[in-house]
Amino acid sequence: MRTHYCGALRSTHLGETVTLCGWVDRRRDHGGVIFLDLRDRTGLVQIVSDPERTPDSYEPANRMRNEYVVKVTGRVSQRPEASLNPKLATGEVEIYADQIELLNGLGKQLPFQVSTTDTETVKEELRLRYRYLDIRRDRMTRNLELRHQVVQAIRRFLEDEQHFLEVETPILTRSTPEGARDYLVPSRVNPGEWFALPQSPQLFKQLLMVAGMDRYYQIARCFRDEDLRADRQPEFTQLDMEMSFMSQEEILTLNEALVAHVFKTVKGVDLPRPFPRLTYGDAMNQYGSDKPDTRFGMVLVDVSDIVKDSGFKVFSGAVAEGGIVKILPIPQGNDAVSNVRIKPGGDLFKEASEAGARGLAYIRVKDDGKIDTIGAIKDNLSEAQKQEILQRTQAKAGHLLLFGAGNTATVNKTLDRLRLILGAELGMIDKNQLNFLWVTDFPMFEWNADDKRLEALHHPFTAPNPEDLADLKTARALAYDMILNGTEIGGGSLRIYQRSVQEKVFETIGLSTEEAYSKFGFLLEAFEYGTPPMGGLPMGWIGW
Repeated sequence: MRTHYCGALRSTHLGETVTLCGWVDRRRDHGGVIFLDLRDRTGLVQIVSDPERTPDSYEPANRMRNEYVVKVTGRVSQRPEASLNPKLATGEVEIYADQIELLNGLGKQLPFQVSTTDTETVKEELRLRYRYLDIRRDRMTRNLELRHQVVQAIRRFLEDEQHFLEVETPILTRSTPEGARDYLVPSRVNPGEWFALPQSPQLFKQLLMVAGMDRYYQIARCFRDEDLRADRQPEFTQLDMEMSFMSQEEILTLNEALVAHVFKTVKGVDLPRPFPRLTYGDAMNQYGSDKPDTRFGMVLVDVSDIVKDSGFKVFSGAVAEGGIVKILPIPQGNDAVSNVRIKPGGDLFKEASEAGARGLAYIRVKDDGKIDTIGAIKDNLSEAQKQEILQRTQAKAGHLLLFGAGNTATVNKTLDRLRLILGAELGMIDKNQLNFLWVTDFPMFEWNADDKRLEALHHPFTAPNPEDLADLKTARALAYDMILNGTEIGGGSLRIYQRSVQEKVFETIGLSTEEAYSKFGFLLEAFEYGTPPMGGLPMGWIGW
């Protein structure tokens, strides 16, 4: 029905007769000459109907309305100088319509205007109810196009350059521990039995390595029964990868090359490599987060040793109970952050409370470089302690020092939260900057206070550092996360491939021998038949 897409026409097509199909984005009547913006998924092009030059199309053009589906045949012409539109890829040309055919109109009023819709002005519930109209909007169309281009670039890199094999793994399977709740599907033919939708293809891809498929990938659908968050949804897509006979360093290098290839191919952006690296311990110490945003400073400073013997019981008591005292140094914070915001009832106090803190202590550095203290801090920190705090935080005139005191997890959570809020508020974050980061050397396990047992921080198939095999409870994992601007976009590890090690891990997380064999006997048996060293890394992105 058509010869070209709307967004494909350029000045090189001048003089050609073309046939286009699409939706009327807008109709304008300028003194008898009618202009239609015709839209398809590739973009817009201007259609002109003149009662003198194109009389056959004039009456149909006059009847057109937004979102009518039409077919247009006409000649590609040069736009007049005064009407050139540099914002459009087709802005140098227009189509004088010889014929306009209405293919379908509207049977009812639009719930919202597609051509002029701003996301902020239409409720999300309405957009989701009429998703097919929402996707017609340029922004949503470009999102799907971008997603397609990313997948296309991934496939070409992995298949053509790195010799990966794409393999589909089952969707209906048995439940395995992946760190979230499963979605369950009842079996009709086996009453009382259930399938689980996969949280990830973890065990299947490990078995593929046992099978000799040494470089596997899949654009995998995954399902997790979790509460919604900004970067989480119950159903999502991830690039899933697994590799045999590769060291951790080789896996990180390959994935850096993959990400760099995608950015270069899709956006024309050259990413600097290698990506910086932080151990989990350093990330938590410096930023209070295992996914730090490194586009700006304000690194946390531990002052527990300085204040452990101070007369300020909030500080000394926290250290005595095994906790910590940390400072968030805020340059020019004296001007930007008032006392009211820090004290009870203030917005920063509220943010700290929601993170679990009981309150915020603070110090201001005056213009002469001396410390201005109030309340209990003023009376219970010695001059020597104050000077040591200034030296360690490298605080200058105008600095505001916010303290967190208490158990380590709460202090880190509180100061990380405040760091991100104030970094954005003070204009420290360049939104055009791309800061990639690897975080490595995660703990193998964390304590589950509710169940009173250890559980795997990532999953129980992650390999422990060989140096830590003597005591798995405190072992580091051969695990790594890829972080972009404070968001985890991928996380993986080297896997356990020896039966004896896997059995020790199951024992450490409290699985009895019977439970381990009931749930994972097939995997333990596979390890008896020549399992290669392996590792992988899935990367996730939000679906449409």
